[in-house]
Amino acid sequence: QVQLVESGGGLVQAGGSLRLSCAVSGGAISNYDMGWYRQAPGKEREFVAANSRRDSTTDYADSVKGRFTISRDNAKNTLYLQIDRLKPEGKALYYCGAEDPTWFVCYWGQGDQVTVSS
Repeated sequence: QVQLVESGGGLVQAGGSLRLSCAVSGGAISNYDMGWYRQAPGKEREFVAANSRRDSTTDYADSVKGRFTISRDNAKNTLYLQIDRLKPEGKALYYCGAEDPTWFVCYWGQGDQVTVSS
């Protein structure tokens, strides 16, 4: 059973930084396309960043380009999201997702809360 566990969230001042981690068990992330999503209060879940399993190619939502960096460590089976210059609208529940292209299955973590103080 594949499990994803996010960590690293918390309270941060606007303009500050933090790094989210997503530890995966039950499967190798080298086989998965990985991504981060977030859901702000009263809004739908939205795409934040993606990292390809083939060559670690990255993709970002326009709203986070230049401030967020997604990366993976296949040896540690962990996905990361470095967040810099955090804006108040970045307050959300951040989710890690893994897509297995072989079986067309998606796995999700429980989410980690990021709160921004102004």
